[in-house]
Amino acid sequence: MVTALITHADCYDHVTPPGHPEQVARLDAVLGALVEMDLRRVNAPLVADDDLLRVHPQGHINSIRNAAPREGWRSLDADTHMSVGTLAAAYRAAGAVVRGVDLVLGGEVANAFAVVRPPGHHAERETAMGFCFFGSVAVAAKHALDHHGLKRVAIVDFDVHHGNGTQDLVEDDARILFCSTHQSPLYPGTGAAHEVGGHDNVLNVPLPDGAGSKAFRDAMERVILPRVDAFAPELLLISAGFDAHQDDPLAGMMLKTDDFAWITGRLCDLADKHCAGRVVSSLEGGYDLEALAESAAAHVAVLEERGR
Repeated sequence: MVTALITHADCYDHVTPPGHPEQVARLDAVLGALVEMDLRRVNAPLVADDDLLRVHPQGHINSIRNAAPREGWRSLDADTHMSVGTLAAAYRAAGAVVRGVDLVLGGEVANAFAVVRPPGHHAERETAMGFCFFGSVAVAAKHALDHHGLKRVAIVDFDVHHGNGTQDLVEDDARILFCSTHQSPLYPGTGAAHEVGGHDNVLNVPLPDGAGSKAFRDAMERVILPRVDAFAPELLLISAGFDAHQDDPLAGMMLKTDDFAWITGRLCDLADKHCAGRVVSSLEGGYDLEALAESAAAHVAVLEERGR
């Protein structure tokens, strides 16, 4: 078996204003770091509106379409901007994670990593925010449940920012477990431990500025990994943000590259135990290009090794 690398050239056409941290160069950094790996390259399709509608109302989809500019940029908030190519890129980003689910559940690949932008985990049901337009991982989770007939899907988000969008999109669905470690206080200001979802299916572990490797690993070992284990998912999705790295300019969690390899391995252990190793991961944050490249390569090296 092999690991799928799912991406599309359209993701380069989401161009943010000069100086914006979510920049086109992030794709080059990650793809360049993976070029020597033995991965199955797959073009991301455009996500179907039927899949988007599992988590977003038609009004939100229409608002994003209508906001797409014909030239220059249109700002949806201080952080979230659309260029001429953003709409297609956002459709590819969500489509990539759905395609990963189809490939993994169809037995065509062992696991998958979607190298896409814009990211998705801040996009709420009716609100684009935090660089995000559609909740790609939530869309993929619902697709796995409704289209493939799974009963339980777990999402683990280790981006340094809380995945408020993913939580908003899945917290009322008992079939989905959403678990997040993140720095707090930090944007977007959500993700407190008392936020547990409508079916006790949300687990947030906020960590302080400067938490470092030990606190991160302890939180995973003592709280999140046991919860995922007890949930016994049939598919494991990862929101793989690498902005908790010590070199990232937007936060201060102070993780090291090895921490991302470690947590990937521990999540793969649970996937091996409960769901035949079926893991689909999607790129979220990470804004120091060198740290992003190293961390993504460490993450995918584990997926590749475990998928053989």
